[in-house]
Amino acid sequence: MRINRMPLVLAFALIMTAAGARFAAAQNDPVLAKVNGVEIKQSDLAVAEADIGDSLPADTTPEKKRELLLSYLINVNLLAQAAEQRKLGDAPNFAQRIAFARKKVLVQSLMENENKAATTDAAVKKFYDENLKPVPEVHARHILVENEDQAKDVVKKLKAGEDFAKLAKELSKDPGSEGGDLGYITKDQVVPEFGNAAFALDKGKISDPVKTQFGWHVIKVEDKRDRKPPALDQVKDRIKAALAQKAGEELMQKLRADAKIENLADASAAPDAAKKK
Repeated sequence: MRINRMPLVLAFALIMTAAGARFAAAQNDPVLAKVNGVEIKQSDLAVAEADIGDSLPADTTPEKKRELLLSYLINVNLLAQAAEQRKLGDAPNFAQRIAFARKKVLVQSLMENENKAATTDAAVKKFYDENLKPVPEVHARHILVENEDQAKDVVKKLKAGEDFAKLAKELSKDPGSEGGDLGYITKDQVVPEFGNAAFALDKGKISDPVKTQFGWHVIKVEDKRDRKPPALDQVKDRIKAALAQKAGEELMQKLRADAKIENLADASAAPDAAKKK
């Protein structure tokens, strides 16, 4: 009688394949320590880092970080085993606390997914292109006086050839500027009346008297330029943080808008309040 060996060969191959997969998994996730027989694996380090990574010094080397995380996991296992021996897991509120901890981990996982989707390279580049554009600046000087007649007199003296910085030192009420020099400013750094007048001037020109809440100004524009935004690599992390925060806020708003939320706290407190009265 002829025996068909193919099913046996196939079964053996499947067994070896499964064994190989388990061996590969073990190789990729080796056991780093055992605490009273409980294994701590390589993958557990990532869980520990998510828990305490922010508290580690910024200059911690990879080797030292691995050592600290492993020590932390060993301590957690030792303490957890001690708690088990004391049957603290049987406490009345233990299951409630476990359920809440599970919700927090789910929230963290959800936010990680949302953040990843919101902070792709394409999204970061789009935000950069739309929001970080060259900013117009003027190098301005000013002389601040109390009334319009004084300002007109300043303009008259300047048109007659007197030095702007010299007049500013002699007449200006603004003690915070050297010779009236404000340096390079953007329009949103000053009050609207001042900004509109300064940015309307050509380089080297002097304004007519400009009234603001501080008094009367005579403005001179020394230079005009466009300030380039920082390079993308310099602000990439800040953009990611902003996009992640926006994504989280939008998700929360949507979930609250779509949910049926019954806040019974006020209703349950009302009878007690009534009793106290």
